[in-house]
Amino acid sequence: MNKPPNKSLEEVHASVNTSGKSNWKSLLAFLGPAYMISVGYMDPGNWATDIAGGSKFGYSLIWVLVMSNLTALLLQSHCVRLGIVSGKDLAQASRESYPPLVNLFLYGLAEIAIAACDLAEVIGMAIGIHLLFPNVSLLTGVCITVLDSFVLLFLLNKGIRKLEAFIISLVALIGVSFFIQLTIAKPDIGEIAKGLIPGIANEDALYIAIGIIGATVMPHNLYLHSSLVQTRKFNRNSVDIKKAIRFNVIDSTIALNLALFVNAAILILAAASFYNNGVNDVTEIQDAHRLLEPMLGSTLAPILFAVALIAAGQSSTVTGTLAGQVVMEGYLNLRLQPWIRRLLTRLIAIVPALLTIWILGEESTGKLLILSQVILSLQLGFAIIPLIHFVSDKNKMREFVIPVWQKILSWIAAIVIIGLNIKMVFNELSDWITTSEHPILISFTIVPLCLLCVFVLLYIIVVPFIRKRDSVLHSNFMVNTFQLCFLKVINTKR
Repeated sequence: MNKPPNKSLEEVHASVNTSGKSNWKSLLAFLGPAYMISVGYMDPGNWATDIAGGSKFGYSLIWVLVMSNLTALLLQSHCVRLGIVSGKDLAQASRESYPPLVNLFLYGLAEIAIAACDLAEVIGMAIGIHLLFPNVSLLTGVCITVLDSFVLLFLLNKGIRKLEAFIISLVALIGVSFFIQLTIAKPDIGEIAKGLIPGIANEDALYIAIGIIGATVMPHNLYLHSSLVQTRKFNRNSVDIKKAIRFNVIDSTIALNLALFVNAAILILAAASFYNNGVNDVTEIQDAHRLLEPMLGSTLAPILFAVALIAAGQSSTVTGTLAGQVVMEGYLNLRLQPWIRRLLTRLIAIVPALLTIWILGEESTGKLLILSQVILSLQLGFAIIPLIHFVSDKNKMREFVIPVWQKILSWIAAIVIIGLNIKMVFNELSDWITTSEHPILISFTIVPLCLLCVFVLLYIIVVPFIRKRDSVLHSNFMVNTFQLCFLKVINTKR
């Protein structure tokens, strides 16, 4: 274990030169980081929530996908701004701004989120392998996913552009696969348009909607994006910084809209294939794959489905590991060898996946996937709040501080996400205490843990405002003191 340099992802930091190029070539040089982020928005966890939402509620939750994508685009643009202007990723900025205990808590939550995300990717890849090769069991498939640890190491040694090209090719494969499946399914365009009207039917729809939000707006992507934008080398002057922000936002817009297409395609495919045929309880990816052929009358659709699932799992697992490296180096200021970090991340995900499949059976994987996305959503507030504070701070961002309208929209998004999560946690805890055989045990373990999370959340929301107010008061005091001294000197001379 070596003491790391201060640069985020130091082995690829500023490794892509963008200077001295025309606008068009410069734009192409900046394209790439957001595609690595976009795979997190179409990982196997998204598939589970989108399939469950589409089969149970038809097209009615498409608006959740659209709003989540707009929120993701706003937040990822903040990550771009933070990384480019400050030269620090979100974890590094947090370490400099919060006390050690708060940082340790935030680090723990970030690692839980990455483990939940990796869990979804492990299960998704294992399911994809099993669907394409039925003789390979899910347990064997989970074990095979350990091997992809070496894919990241190989590609990173070849340079960040090679890794980006690999990810973009997988994203293209996923997009083409679902475009063909939608062509086969022939969904109702009018019903899709109705799905853009906001509305939540019941508590089950709310649970799925929160899962979609957690699957779409990924907390670990906020850490990773603020680091990846620093792989581009450019002149550190006002003009080039503005250009870097603009080109990275363009990159994010293209990549995240592609991710929206994939997510919407999965939900629409589930609605057209299952909901419209009265099959409303498809929560397992395996069931979706099995039912596609008889529902759509095509043997090609389930094959494309399995191939896209493997591509989604493989691409998102690579970026999940990079996010783990950014979080560990940023919060703890320590660095593990890449292969150790990769295997550690993978094992944290593989152990619960193996235990769940072994104890509860293969039919439990769908519920585990949705649960992993809800865990991601619960962690969102702890990543979003610091991010908004940092990009709103004139001391950190100088002339590049976000405009007022972005502050307002960001806080609205944060309040909505946190509010939905609090409502869901309260409902789940109430049901759990009511139905459990050991309500006292839950009341003295889980409830205090939830209260601790609320306390830390309030701390990271309120304390920066207090510091900013105290800083302004101190500044005004110093100015007034200087003015009084100046006046006294003038009066003395008179």
